[in-house]
Amino acid sequence: MKIEVMKIEVMKIAALAFVAAVAVAGCGPAKKGLVPAGTSEPDKFLFDKGTAALDEKKWVTAREYFKQIVENYTQSSYRPDAKLGVGDTYLGEDTAESLVLAINEYKEFLTFYPTNKRADYAQYKLGMSHFRQMRAPQRDQSETREAIKEFQTFIERYPNSGLREDAEAKLREARDRIDAADYYVGLFYFRSKWYPGAIDRFQSLLKGDQAYSARDAVYYYLGESLLKVQRPAEALPYYERLVKEFEKSEYLDEARRRTARWRLSCEPIRSSVRRSSRPLSSRRRVSISPWPSPRASVCRCSRWRWRARRRRSSASNRPTPFASWARRTRCRARSSTGTTSSCSTTARRKGSRSGRNTSSAAA
Repeated sequence: MKIEVMKIEVMKIAALAFVAAVAVAGCGPAKKGLVPAGTSEPDKFLFDKGTAALDEKKWVTAREYFKQIVENYTQSSYRPDAKLGVGDTYLGEDTAESLVLAINEYKEFLTFYPTNKRADYAQYKLGMSHFRQMRAPQRDQSETREAIKEFQTFIERYPNSGLREDAEAKLREARDRIDAADYYVGLFYFRSKWYPGAIDRFQSLLKGDQAYSARDAVYYYLGESLLKVQRPAEALPYYERLVKEFEKSEYLDEARRRTARWRLSCEPIRSSVRRSSRPLSSRRRVSISPWPSPRASVCRCSRWRWRARRRRSSASNRPTPFASWARRTRCRARSSTGTTSSCSTTARRKGSRSGRNTSSAAA
């Protein structure tokens, strides 16, 4: 009885061992079955299959072929390219998780194969992995800064690479994203009528990156902000730079009008006043304001301002008609009452004036 029980137990163990062996056999060949039996170059076969799947955007299938090379053929000449292929499959999926995995793959490639002929490609794709994660200008720009750093590294290390032009274009786009964040802050200050803050933000933007693609808007709003704080002389160069550097811009016409008004109000008027040989009394007074604000009088001729002050001072010393009438009324009242001291004083003043006029006429 005991022997039969022992036989049954042995048969159960044998059955379990057979099932386990079948399971292992079914799992093992599933991966190794990617390579047909008798293939002379299995690593090349796997690489060709992975490349074909990658071209068809079958990311998971291509990744399986490439991983077989990376894990099982460590001495293969196709292993570096297969490592890049794994990163390309993650980059092709273009999800938040896959982009993080792609960054890891490209960094490992640059660590293990820093002198490989495709190291420039890995560095470029590393920058693209961060570039794909850039957010809107109003959001956090951490990934944008990482993309700028990786593209700058690419340009410094591989100046003769065929991917240089693409890297420079992506670098410019990433920098524009950073600059756009500063521009929107300055525009918010301008619309909130906090012009000193807008001026500081726009000037720091231009100082940090003079090649910003949308700097025409920066020039315009910086000039407008300077006008709002009564600094028109500082605003003019920005309007001139806008007109000179941009052939097409939505702010171009307004900048031209601002520049033309300024030049018309300052230069021609001052030169005509200096060079005219006509007497001052026969000249025609021209008043042209470059801005729709009375503060534009800073450009007017100082001689005209002197004449205006002289007229105002002479008008303030001249007696008004009411004052003359009141003086005559007081004189009549005092003469009727017999008090003529003040009137005689007035008469003496008039007589002295008339005497001076007569003497001057005789002279």
